[in-house]
Amino acid sequence: MGLSAEQLREHLDALAAIEPAYAAAIGRVGYPAPRISNRGVATLLRTIVGQQVSTQSAEAVWRRLEAALGGDATDTSAWAAASDETLRGAGLSRQKMGYARSLAGLVESGELDLANLPSDDEAAVAELVKVKGIGRWSAEIYLLFAEGRPDIWPAGDLAVQIEVGRIMGLPERPSEKLTREIAEAWKPHRGAAAIFTWHHYRSDMQVI
Repeated sequence: MGLSAEQLREHLDALAAIEPAYAAAIGRVGYPAPRISNRGVATLLRTIVGQQVSTQSAEAVWRRLEAALGGDATDTSAWAAASDETLRGAGLSRQKMGYARSLAGLVESGELDLANLPSDDEAAVAELVKVKGIGRWSAEIYLLFAEGRPDIWPAGDLAVQIEVGRIMGLPERPSEKLTREIAEAWKPHRGAAAIFTWHHYRSDMQVI
């Protein structure tokens, strides 16, 4: 599970002691709520289903998949047995079928063990991106929200870049490379820093 509210507060307080700009930002918008997903295949399957569609559309497809796959869309063996017609009828594109079957196959074979990913974050990312359709960003979000790894830093995320720029008072949005460089000093609290940037981004949008 993801970082709890208490863990977020502890990490952000430690970060605030390192980085005055974050301390000021926390003072402005407060602490973020936890961002928590379940560990395991369901979260990754939902990630695939939800790619490039609205939340409502993804939920509708998921409900149809549940019905088409015998009531359990997380049953990896059912994905192998289901025909393309069945999956297409539930609303999956050919590309997403391939992604979901890639995930199901890796889990079924034991090549991907979501209950025992490597403790090293980069090694865990490398395991997850073996799945077709799961890139670095999706892997990092999974490790942060579903496993609660405290130092995950999704520097490729546009909102993270925008808000790091705003929080740090930069003249323009930093590149992914610069976003990573800036956050080096924030280890091992970068997961909480990322969650805070999304909170800060939403707070800015609400003000606008």
